[in-house]
Amino acid sequence: MKINQLLKTKNVKNAIYIGVLCSVSYLAVYFARNILGAVSPQMIDVGYTESYIGKVSSTYFICYAIGQLINGIIGDKIKARYMISVGLFMAGITNFLFSVLSQNYGSLAIVAYGLTGFFLSMIYGPMTKIVAENTEPIYAPRVSLGYEFSALIGSPIAGIAAAILVWQSVFITSSAILVLMAIICFAFFLFFEKSGIIKYNQYTPKKENGKGIKVLIKHRIIKFTLISVITGVVRTTVVFWMPTYFSQYLGFTPKTSASIFTVATLIISLTTFITVFLYEKLNRDMDKTILIMFTTASLFFILLYFIKQPILNIGFMVIAIMASNGAATMLWSRYCPSLRDTGMVSSATGFLDFMSYMAAAASSTLFANAVSQIGWGNLILIWCGLMLFGVAISIPRKAKNP
Repeated sequence: MKINQLLKTKNVKNAIYIGVLCSVSYLAVYFARNILGAVSPQMIDVGYTESYIGKVSSTYFICYAIGQLINGIIGDKIKARYMISVGLFMAGITNFLFSVLSQNYGSLAIVAYGLTGFFLSMIYGPMTKIVAENTEPIYAPRVSLGYEFSALIGSPIAGIAAAILVWQSVFITSSAILVLMAIICFAFFLFFEKSGIIKYNQYTPKKENGKGIKVLIKHRIIKFTLISVITGVVRTTVVFWMPTYFSQYLGFTPKTSASIFTVATLIISLTTFITVFLYEKLNRDMDKTILIMFTTASLFFILLYFIKQPILNIGFMVIAIMASNGAATMLWSRYCPSLRDTGMVSSATGFLDFMSYMAAAASSTLFANAVSQIGWGNLILIWCGLMLFGVAISIPRKAKNP
């Protein structure tokens, strides 16, 4: 079928409508959640400590993780229109409060930023459920790739904003975007529901497959939980500390670090397309794709440790992060939508994101303390060790892909 004919089919058009709305919404989410990491060198330059920023980021990750667990379950019961629009709107409010309170009320600012994490956690689970239940299986992973790309492109956009604006202005801009997207999402989801493009609760678990956790265990939830934890540390915490790494370890100025961060994360945003290309070349073998990605990440983190020349070092870090994110792409874009028939897409996705961000929360504080105690070099070895563990758990077993 030709492309112009394909685009006229109802299923394809609906997938595009849903995919565009989800991708734009998720771009606003990831712009907001990458701001703190992008402006950290600026904040440190004006007197904030790495320890304080570590506490802020850890609080955010913990609240986001707990929110994913709670809101993932709720997302299987409440319409996405309410979950997503309320989450975006309230995150915009608390994100703004952080920028106002942080100068004089440090503890209250941390609470506000933690709430931002909780409200942003209302987005992903319900969004994935919408995609899984309202697009054909062949299109669902491709639609998911759209908002996975948005998640990655959010980092360079945050970097650009940090390079142009003072840090408080970056938070205010993000808050305005979140509130605007809340209004847009509510209107479009309502229209899609009335037009029949989006329908809810179309799938429930088959009785012979068991209920709850038993169904998910059959779908290899334990293996993918471990993958979620490992990749969560890299895609969240390592990326968060990149500007500080460039500034402290490689000796760049805060402004230059922000600019390098922008370029680096822009390149990293291509991960989804590279991963899908490899996945297709491997005959859509998810296990092999994940194994290759973790192996590549391990190799380049080792090179990162031994070669400290700034340009090469940055290049190795970018490739290592891209490879780890490639494994994450398979998790979020291939595995999660495949759970459609369980009727628990939102709950399972929320749980996996919960585990990912709990790992990120713990590692963010540990990394902040480790820098002063063991140094960046030894921290790189820890990152490499995580990737090697990923290699071990991703070696294909006899079980087939779900």
